[in-house]
This record gives sequence, structure tokens and C-alpha cells, in this order.
Amino acid sequence: MDSQQTFRNVPLALPLMDDESALGSIETQVAMLIRLGEATRRSSPRPHRALDRAAYVILRLLRESGPQNISAVANRLSLDGSTVTRQVSAMHREGLVHRSPDPDDGRGTVIAATDRGLEQVEAVSKARRELYDVVLKDWNPQERRELAAVLERLTHDMDAYIKSR
Repeated sequence: MDSQQTFRNVPLALPLMDDESALGSIETQVAMLIRLGEATRRSSPRPHRALDRAAYVILRLLRESGPQNISAVANRLSLDGSTVTRQVSAMHREGLVHRSPDPDDGRGTVIAATDRGLEQVEAVSKARRELYDVVLKDWNPQERRELAAVLERLTHDMDAYIKSR
């Protein structure tokens, strides 16, 4: 593609962009993506707002990986253990997770998603997929796969950076 082409009415100037400009654009676009994601969540009806961001991420992890020690959850999500403990306490009060003593570490706690937690995370996930399907309606399947791959790579590299510090 030459620099005069557009992608969905957005000028493709990337080939002419130097590295500093590209980093500036990445920084701005990630900030905008986070802001727009939050604005979309706040303005959407249930089930989008059925779970706060922390509960959603923890329940997704539990759905994919099964019951986990709180320390393992904190490590996987690059969070402080006390932060996860507070979040899990709120989730426990709401009936989203079940807590039990860790059989491998008497001081630890294992958490598992309850049926209610799994139902809510699935409802939110389904609503989000439907929203992205609407937002990306003009994107062909290849463009969607490319976006998914780039976002996955970005989150993987950001996670690796945080864990290496």
C-alpha cells in the first residue's frame, strides 16, 4: 500500500512515519482505546455493566484456568496480592466466587468461579463480542484476525515487560 491510500477513511501514513512519530501515535491510540472502552462500558446497558473490570478479568481467568490460588491470580494479572484479595472479597460477597483454603499452602486461599460468576462473565463477554461485531461491521474477516493478532501481541509484550521489572 502506498501512503496515499486509506483504510476505512483513515489515512495510511504509517510508511512515512518515523519511529518517534509511530510511538507517539501508539501512545495516543492506546490512551484513546482505554478511554473509549470505559465510555462504552459506562454508557451500555446491562449486561455490559454487570461486572466491574476487575471482576470481569478475574472471572475470565478462572473460567479459562479453573480454580486458582490468589497469589497465582495476582501474578497472572500483574497485580499486588492485597489488591486481588480486596477484589475477591467483594466478588465473594456478590456470590461470584467461592473461597476455600489452599491445600498446598495453609496460609493461602483458592478461589473458584461460582455458577453465578460464570453466567455473568459469559453474559458480559457475549455482549462485548456483539458490540465489537457492530463496531467492526465494515472490517472483513482477515482485518479482524489481523487486529486480534496485533492486540494479542501487544498485551503479551506489555505483560512480559511488567513481569521483567
